[in-house]
Amino acid sequence: MSKLFSEVSLRGVTIPNRVVVSPMCQYNSDDGNANDWHLMHLGQYAMGAGGLVVTEATHVSPEGRISPRCLGLWSDDNERELKRVVDFCRSYGVAVMGTQLAHAGRKASTRIPLDGGGSLDASEGAWQTVGPSAIPYGDWHTPLEADRAALDKIKADFVSATQRADRIGFDLIEVHGAHGYLLHQFCSPLSNQRTDEYGGSVENRIRFPLEVFQAMREVWPDDKPMGMRITGTDWIDGGWTIDDGIVFANALNEVGCDFVDVTSGGLDPRQQITVGPGYQVGFADAIKKASGLHTWAVGMITEAQQAEDIIAGGQADMVAMAREMMRNPRWAWHAALELGADTPWSKMYVRARPEMAGQFLPRHDGKTLR
Repeated sequence: MSKLFSEVSLRGVTIPNRVVVSPMCQYNSDDGNANDWHLMHLGQYAMGAGGLVVTEATHVSPEGRISPRCLGLWSDDNERELKRVVDFCRSYGVAVMGTQLAHAGRKASTRIPLDGGGSLDASEGAWQTVGPSAIPYGDWHTPLEADRAALDKIKADFVSATQRADRIGFDLIEVHGAHGYLLHQFCSPLSNQRTDEYGGSVENRIRFPLEVFQAMREVWPDDKPMGMRITGTDWIDGGWTIDDGIVFANALNEVGCDFVDVTSGGLDPRQQITVGPGYQVGFADAIKKASGLHTWAVGMITEAQQAEDIIAGGQADMVAMAREMMRNPRWAWHAALELGADTPWSKMYVRARPEMAGQFLPRHDGKTLR
């Protein structure tokens, strides 16, 4: 009777439980291409970590990457190599496969975290970044304010990546509109100080993200869900608020959005975040109640009963986890056992199910093994 391990359907896609493996940037690509690391990383989760596995932020253009080592989906090579990974996950896994499409905006052109992060300099191959306004993230490089040509290119890049995602065979797309990246930058008054139709009121500031979403939705199959990761707060006075998030969620609902994944922070280095177990669940709860949208909660959700209570209590429709999945890539298997529920297991590891203990299984040569 577990709510966490009940099925959920979005358009024509049925997800076997309410557990999402959240996107996790790996900073291990070359020219945006997925490789054997991504095959291992995503493959282990597809076997049973959750009902839905979403790739790391997959960037729609080279200049939209956070770092030179980020995953991309702007070229035929990118498409081919990522399809190899997704095909592997489908062959051996049980999860629905989704991708997160993203553009880093003013937070692009950085070193990878293992190299200390921060802006690249010219000797490291820095490139010109773009944003809604010529306002840097802290003391990072200053972006160009996106003009009409830049806005049109960004939208076209998102559309092209959406078409590639469909050809690869992804079941779901999450558009990244949070964590201080480009679409979030348009939303927040801290990073968007434009005086045209894309600046000023909250309705104007969400206009470009909505236009991007609509353009993507038009080329994405009707039977496949598309949603957006949005923010609940910038955690700084004068920034984006939960009330803004509700306005945005309602507007997304009107243009065919199927879900929102509610997170927070990442826009301004001056943020003051209060961290603790489930610290962002309240944002998801508020947006779910105000908009009626299918909503995901994320942020220090680690325990089976904690996740069950979030779903059973109506605070969110799904829970998304990242670091906990790194620690335990069989999270859903263990949580289902704890809650007395069932969940799919990879056919390759079905012998490990507790009820299979001591049983003999037939081999292809007619013999048996235990």
